[in-house]
Amino acid sequence: MEVVLYTRAGCHLCDEAKKVLMPLRDEFHFTFREVDIDSDEALRARYGHDIPVIFLDGRKVAKHRLDREQFRRRLEQAPLKTGQGMNQRSHG
Repeated sequence: MEVVLYTRAGCHLCDEAKKVLMPLRDEFHFTFREVDIDSDEALRARYGHDIPVIFLDGRKVAKHRLDREQFRRRLEQAPLKTGQGMNQRSHG
């Protein structure tokens, strides 16, 4: 699984979203990528002030605020990809 957080410097909502994501990354072992929209003119035009935007495996799952429990459920329901040992989940 891959989670992408579209963000920019000085965005407090982005910082809050990242605080939600990091413990879940440890639990679900997803790949995390943070993308600064100000580094790309097209991204800046696309997202502007609609950040943070969070994608899970290429699908937008949240913007502005990330609900921890709702996102946890999405992670639990995401299909495991075979042949990738890092995606094995432990519920203990």
